[in-house]
Amino acid sequence: MPALSNQDIETPGDLIKAIEARFGKIRIDLAATIKNRKATLWLGPGSDIGEDSLSTPWPKEYLNGSPITTSWLNPPYKNIDEWAQKCAEQHVVPRSKILLLIPASVGSNWWARYVHMRAHVIFLRPRVTFIGHNTPYPKDLALCVYGTRYEYECWQWRKNDVRS
Repeated sequence: MPALSNQDIETPGDLIKAIEARFGKIRIDLAATIKNRKATLWLGPGSDIGEDSLSTPWPKEYLNGSPITTSWLNPPYKNIDEWAQKCAEQHVVPRSKILLLIPASVGSNWWARYVHMRAHVIFLRPRVTFIGHNTPYPKDLALCVYGTRYEYECWQWRKNDVRS
């Protein structure tokens, strides 16, 4: 239940490593703290760019002289619809991608409005165990890639996982 769950969870390093191997180095984390960010540049508490990612315009083509090619977003899951909407609206820069990690809530209205036919959806297996937790997240997760083709696929991101 989103309102009762921990909203400050950190993506595990092995998943980030697999994602960067597939999509390239993450240039900016769009919703992080200084402690759980996945890139040198981030939006969130303590950031020079902006502390409230939902109300701050996301950097477009260049930041500090370098192109923004891959942006990362593991948002709080209590208001996913707002994050998915912003991804759908902000991914307009050619050759750039926004990677959004969310529960695979394919029956929800926000999924139909802001994910389906707007992002390349990659269902992850095995399930992800977030940092600080001993068991995998209890729902299937999807990595939604805004700025590329529109299709669905399954990805075994941890190659030697016997539980897959």
